[in-house]
Amino acid sequence: GISGQTLVAIDSGANVNFDRLRHVAERAELGEGREAIIAVTIPEQPGSFKAFCEAIGKRQITEFNYRYHTDREAHIFVGVQTHPENDPRSTLITSLTGQGFPVLDLTDNELAKLHIRHMVGGHAERVDDEVVLRFEFPERPGALFNFLNRLGGRWTISMFHYRNHGAADGRVVAGLVVPEDERHLVGTALDEIGYPYWDESENPAYRLFLG
Repeated sequence: GISGQTLVAIDSGANVNFDRLRHVAERAELGEGREAIIAVTIPEQPGSFKAFCEAIGKRQITEFNYRYHTDREAHIFVGVQTHPENDPRSTLITSLTGQGFPVLDLTDNELAKLHIRHMVGGHAERVDDEVVLRFEFPERPGALFNFLNRLGGRWTISMFHYRNHGAADGRVVAGLVVPEDERHLVGTALDEIGYPYWDESENPAYRLFLG
């Protein structure tokens, strides 16, 4: 034991919970140049999401928010992992622009980071036959592309929301426009992909705010 000494015990707390840690982690990624937040315009047609993911390449998508608005073009809010030296934000934007995707850089836009990212969506008045599904994607590069590739552009994606929070699984909600006479094909197509999923088409929260 210890004797003959004066000891001081310090009890300190930083008042940091998991919600605050997530905020700190997100801001650190942006501040270090390891994540780009961009708005991208793509054609509103089957296969556009897949083409966009191919344009992203092997970069990790950290966030993806989209809701159908018109039948001409789609605006998507996307977070993409970058590297300040090996793969900077400017390289990503130049690459996407060169492949025909108009890009608006929102990485330093406080309104976009604090509010707009949580407000993408709402009711889609022109969407009929929407099936809403909740998924758990494996948190690894290529999981989103695999999902889009296996669907093969069979059905139009009317809604998509994903945010990487560092968990083992990525939580995703997606809307598919599926005619009534093709509904029986959805389960088979999704079972082939192999990601756990739940049909949320009758969920009252979806009906009230998104349906």
